[in-house]
Amino acid sequence: MMTETTTDTRDAGPLRRVDDPQFQERMDALIAECGGDTESFDSRLIRDMVLTSLKLITDGRETGELKLMNAAFKEIRYAYRVFQQYPHLMKISIFGSARTPPDHPDYRAAVDFSRLMAESGWGVITGAGDGIMKAGHEGPGRESSFGLAIRLPFETTANTVIHGDEKLIHFRYFFTRKLMFVSQCDAVAIFPGGFGTQDEAFESLTLVQTGKGAMMPIVMLEGEGGKYWHHWDNYVRRSLLDGGFISPEDLNLFYCAKSPEDALQHIQQFYVNYHSSRYVGDDLVIRMKRPLMEGDVERLNAEFGALVKEGTIHQRGPYDVEDEFLELPRLAFTHTRSRIGLVRRLIDRVNEFSPEDTSDLDPSEVY
Repeated sequence: MMTETTTDTRDAGPLRRVDDPQFQERMDALIAECGGDTESFDSRLIRDMVLTSLKLITDGRETGELKLMNAAFKEIRYAYRVFQQYPHLMKISIFGSARTPPDHPDYRAAVDFSRLMAESGWGVITGAGDGIMKAGHEGPGRESSFGLAIRLPFETTANTVIHGDEKLIHFRYFFTRKLMFVSQCDAVAIFPGGFGTQDEAFESLTLVQTGKGAMMPIVMLEGEGGKYWHHWDNYVRRSLLDGGFISPEDLNLFYCAKSPEDALQHIQQFYVNYHSSRYVGDDLVIRMKRPLMEGDVERLNAEFGALVKEGTIHQRGPYDVEDEFLELPRLAFTHTRSRIGLVRRLIDRVNEFSPEDTSDLDPSEVY
């Protein structure tokens, strides 16, 4: 580990180096006392977090900065603790205006859409306020709803559907709240809204576009007769695309749905065969529910060769370093680390192909 030279701006006398090997051994003893395996990677991460916290003393950080970091860390920990109770539940985050009244077509569309998602076995995450957020909870009801409330001077309570529920989490900071919105969902739905909604929409798109967030369907919805997303799509194409600020394949990252039913179908289609993805070194690994036929793999190579830095797109089992979903087949290739919108289109093609029927085969015979 690199040794840091620290300077205390306060007259506090000699300072103890927290990266001293003996000091780290004391940290390991505390971790072991709490039941952690000090040789595990997770325990090493926890030790690093403790040591980083102690370095704030030698850094001489101000009280306001310490309060911010402390509150943010506590919020993240508590939120993860709530969501870890529902690890196998697919979830969708719904964004939209808090000002939309119950008699508005957008509100009714949000109720219908969230109800359809819950009937399909999904949980629904909203900001827990009124307007579209309340509509997103009304559809599925309290049992299938998660609320991520933000403390604001003009929004002090959660909506009546989620108020008092154990799945309601209160946040002080927007950035910790948005982290939970995007890290805990498998899809995003966005209804018309103002600055906050646009911020959430573009952050969701940016995270997927840059590969910093998980690939997932992002759908835009509104009530019957609405033109909000028509105008927004026009702006994206004429100002962003024509101006050279985004690439043509980036248009694959979102879908303007015609109705709640159309949005549901789009989301379900994304998960017809696609399961999840990750990187192993420079290789992009796409996990599938069922393997593809060899002819379809050849078609992927012909259509998406621009994504491959070297070698080919090929079908295989898990890499040695992988430790989850080991039973699933993979598509893998050395990725250029660019053109993520084209990766989104590749996933669409994977879902369009008919998977190979391996129901009568021994798993060892598949690859």
